Amino acid sequence: MVYGHSDPGRPHIVEPVTLKILVAGGFGVGKTTLVGAVSEIRPLRTEEMLTEAGRPVDDIAGVESKTTTTVAMDFGRITLREDLVLYLFGTPGQDRFWFLWDELATGALGAVVLADTRRLEDCFAAIDYFERRDIAFTVAVNCFEGADHYPEDSVRDALDLDPGTPVVLCDARERESAKHVLISVVEHAMLASARG
Repeated sequence: MVYGHSDPGRPHIVEPVTLKILVAGGFGVGKTTLVGAVSEIRPLRTEEMLTEAGRPVDDIAGVESKTTTTVAMDFGRITLREDLVLYLFGTPGQDRFWFLWDELATGALGAVVLADTRRLEDCFAAIDYFERRDIAFTVAVNCFEGADHYPEDSVRDALDLDPGTPVVLCDARERESAKHVLISVVEHAMLASARG
């Protein structure tokens, strides 16, 4: 709760409106990094070490230096105004944790689908998930060092996205870049809501 003053000497409680955005995508694409880059609080992370037992199911091709994985969710918060708070929920990237997605998606304003051009096929499942549930989303291409960079239209064509689905380039490590991605999601969700 946030406290405000409408009457000098007597504070009143302002119940903030909360908005939820999901950050989804394939394994090792930068979801935890994006939530951490933009959150005003130290993010809640549910990361565990990668183990030999997970090697057959956790494809680390392209992200060989990855040593941990999200097993439930990441959580971050951004206070936009006294009466408006944005909650960020990073989803786990592996299929075996997808049972959590329905709970995380309940009440979501929209979503970010993070993509890595080295493993573009890893974001198909997240795109399908949000399209089937009619949740507005933006595809954010995380521009990893050493990865080929492609124009947004090329990525849109490769992912067979609807023309109105935003595609933006980003660096999930950079706060301003992550903010730009979130603004794109909110704007797209507002347009989709106005049309719907």
